[in-house]
Amino acid sequence: MAVQQTQALPPQYVEDLQKDLGTQLTALTAAPLATDKFAPKVAGQDAAQQAAYGIATTPGMGIGAFQPYITQAGAYDTAAAGLSGAGAYQPFMSPYQQDVIDATLAEYDSQAAQGLAGIGQQAAMSGNLGGGREGVMRSQYQNKSDMNRALLQSGLLQQGFTQANQLGNQAFNQQMQLGQNQQGLASQVPGLYGQDIGTLGSAGAIQQAQEQAQLDATREQNRLRAYEPYERLGFQQSGIASIASGAPGQYQSMVTPNPTPLQNALGIAGVAGGLMTGYGDYLTGRGRVA
Repeated sequence: MAVQQTQALPPQYVEDLQKDLGTQLTALTAAPLATDKFAPKVAGQDAAQQAAYGIATTPGMGIGAFQPYITQAGAYDTAAAGLSGAGAYQPFMSPYQQDVIDATLAEYDSQAAQGLAGIGQQAAMSGNLGGGREGVMRSQYQNKSDMNRALLQSGLLQQGFTQANQLGNQAFNQQMQLGQNQQGLASQVPGLYGQDIGTLGSAGAIQQAQEQAQLDATREQNRLRAYEPYERLGFQQSGIASIASGAPGQYQSMVTPNPTPLQNALGIAGVAGGLMTGYGDYLTGRGRVA
């Protein structure tokens, strides 16, 4: 005896809607999703950031900006060392000092000779010319004259030494001061370049963030545009299921903020799988009401 099975089929318009949904779903999933259009992109360095990097990596400006000043300070210290010691005054001795001494002593000798001549005249006037008294007077005069001449010469030499020594000390102090100035610049200049680097880097970061925001907005727009057909079909499937079952339909959007391309692919695959499962159930009769 044959067994008869009775099935309650959905209304024709529901079947038509389900077939139309399957046709759209098949066409939509036939082509791969262009995920490259909403793949994450990183904004490049802004011009100000590039300038900051250029300063930071340029020898003598960023890293190692202090080095030329330290090197120059060392050169000044070396020069100062050459101006120290017992003979440091010698380069500052006047090349004309000996000429001055010779001329001064020659004048002194001329004046001393005139003094000796005066002693002879005095001896002649007193009747002691050529006598022992004249000899004593000449000897005393010569001794005193020689002593004065030596004192004059030593004074001139001491004056030249003192002047040369003062000039040597002055030059030594100047070299030391220049070295200290270079060391001061070595500590200040990198800071000045650092301020420029910081200012340019901060300004560039603001511009880079703005460009990144624009890239993210474009990516989000492309992502929503790519998802729109799947959203539409998902909503359509929910509505058809609600009509077929008579129960209120519920639909939850699959679009979440800023998913990764992998999350996008998995989400789309899940939606497509659900749609195909529902459509397959209908074709096999599992979606029909017995």
